[in-house]
Amino acid sequence: MTFAFVILAILSSAASIYAYRKGDGSHARGFKIAGASFVNMLPLLLMAFLLAGLMQVMIPPELIRGWLGEEAGLRGILIGSFFGILIPGGPYMAFPIIAAVYNSGAGLGPVIACITAWAMWGSITKILFEMALIGYRFTVLRLCLVLIFPPCAGIIAAVFF
Repeated sequence: MTFAFVILAILSSAASIYAYRKGDGSHARGFKIAGASFVNMLPLLLMAFLLAGLMQVMIPPELIRGWLGEEAGLRGILIGSFFGILIPGGPYMAFPIIAAVYNSGAGLGPVIACITAWAMWGSITKILFEMALIGYRFTVLRLCLVLIFPPCAGIIAAVFF
């Protein structure tokens, strides 16, 4: 068991007990919603883990280390930043893929840059909503900053850790 699992188990148990003690059937509704979410997310999770597993056996670790390893330096951090922008979906898609790359020999700097780029960039749909609601100028400025921050985060991680 991982630390994250233990924390989630404690929080889920506490919430379940609280919902049960309310006496209004909240716990049953919560379990029903959780089950529906699980059924909806299961295909995405399976595909993400399948892709991550296949990446680990199809892409030679030497290639990952050469392009994204510690010795790749700034080039690896920039490639990691670009790779992070290309990863689709939410955490259930991104983290298994990024973990597969990391486990295959990618360095900490490129992986931090990759996660930062993925988290900051967002999907094209989000960008369109952002443009419509907040404005073109703001969106362009934010996207320019997105191109700067992931490499900076990767460099800081590589230098200090």
